Amino acid sequence: MTFTQLRAFALVAELGSLRAAATALGISEPAVSAAVAALRTDLGDPLFRRTGTGIALTPGGRALASRARELVRLAERTRREVAHATTTGRLRALATAACAEHVAGQVVAAFTRRVPRAAVDLTVGSTDCAAVALAEDDADIVLGVRPAPSPGLVIDAVPFLRYSRVVVAAPGSPLAGTPTLRIGDLSGHPWLTGPAGLEPGSEEERWADLGGAAQEVERHDSEAAALAAVRAGAGVMLALTHSVGADLARGALVRLPVEGTPVTGLWWASVPGEGRSTSAARALQRFLTTPDATSALLSRPERPARARPTVRVELWS
Repeated sequence: MTFTQLRAFALVAELGSLRAAATALGISEPAVSAAVAALRTDLGDPLFRRTGTGIALTPGGRALASRARELVRLAERTRREVAHATTTGRLRALATAACAEHVAGQVVAAFTRRVPRAAVDLTVGSTDCAAVALAEDDADIVLGVRPAPSPGLVIDAVPFLRYSRVVVAAPGSPLAGTPTLRIGDLSGHPWLTGPAGLEPGSEEERWADLGGAAQEVERHDSEAAALAAVRAGAGVMLALTHSVGADLARGALVRLPVEGTPVTGLWWASVPGEGRSTSAARALQRFLTTPDATSALLSRPERPARARPTVRVELWS
């Protein structure tokens, strides 16, 4: 049994045909067939049977496919680490939406200043896909809302930032000036959020659910855009306290005294547990608990005086 054979079979099982696996690998179909035939002989199991619509894995084939995918991911991760052994390596970080907008870029930039040879691909994704990204080796670390538990995946999560949110509205809102409000009192007033809405698994979502009232959520491209709409009187928003301090001080916004607010939460740095995390991911996770990271979060972004290591950002869903 060889890695080449296992990789070929993993693709056959995933794609459903020898031809598709050969195309993905860039080799001939007979070569894939020979690799699978060698596994059949070695393991004494047919692994799959052909059907009218493709292939059907035997019980042994399903067991091998699961293990083969795991070994292929492990081999690819090992190859990356060996290739970048003289550096921290390329780090694939997934940040949930609110964390990405407000802090992820700042702490990643501070990390790359501290570790000059580091290169980070920063991806913005939903909390729903965070655990899958770690399990499928699509991300080395997740920043933001703690990923939901995933079967077969142990996650090592470290909190790195505590935040709070308050409900705000424009001064002319009919809710302004009300001494106390329940969450249900906000019904009928558009609830403005960033692109992720009330992020699944967050304290904000739990707070809204406890209120027992469905809100009319209006998503914007960013929390900054949602906040601009709130200033214009378009609705209410559960906004980060530090991001609305200046607006509250000058009267551009008013805070609504809604029960259960301020809502406090934590953003986490999560990596795969049981020795599956990369050295680069662990390095960033450790950095996020240092005074340097705290200083980066509290300081205003500065214009860089020199070229910085690569930080690539893309949307992922």
